[in-house]
Amino acid sequence: MSNEVVVRAVTEADREAWRVLYRGYRDFYKVVHSDDAIDTVWSWLHNASHETRGLVALVDGVPAGIAHYRTFARPLSASHGIFLDDLFTSADARGHGVGSALLTRLAEIARDEGATVVRWITAADNEVARSLYNRVSTQTPWVTYDLAPAAS
Repeated sequence: MSNEVVVRAVTEADREAWRVLYRGYRDFYKVVHSDDAIDTVWSWLHNASHETRGLVALVDGVPAGIAHYRTFARPLSASHGIFLDDLFTSADARGHGVGSALLTRLAEIARDEGATVVRWITAADNEVARSLYNRVSTQTPWVTYDLAPAAS
């Protein structure tokens, strides 16, 4: 495997490779597969009016990683940021700069779009990814909470 990684927007031609990578991401987080959910995310990536966008990282022309991201408002600073929802690298591509290349591209997109930050969350026990994140970004002191929707 070469060390040259090319990162570009996901295209329709990436459907099957993206699907394999996205299923790998879902497997990593032990999320039960749902073809409907996977198809929904794919449709978001190709709907210009949907906020979710996608990147694919290619090594030797083969998709080896994906990232899904969106813009979010930052009222306190009267600015906007890029939120990285998902980042995944295939097992055989890990350690070859794929994750780093995806994060670099996101930083470039943030610069080009006038965003003030690229932000994401990860599992506390995701030590391999966190070793990369600790090298290229700053861990924040913020604690994340989830609130369930009100009962019907």
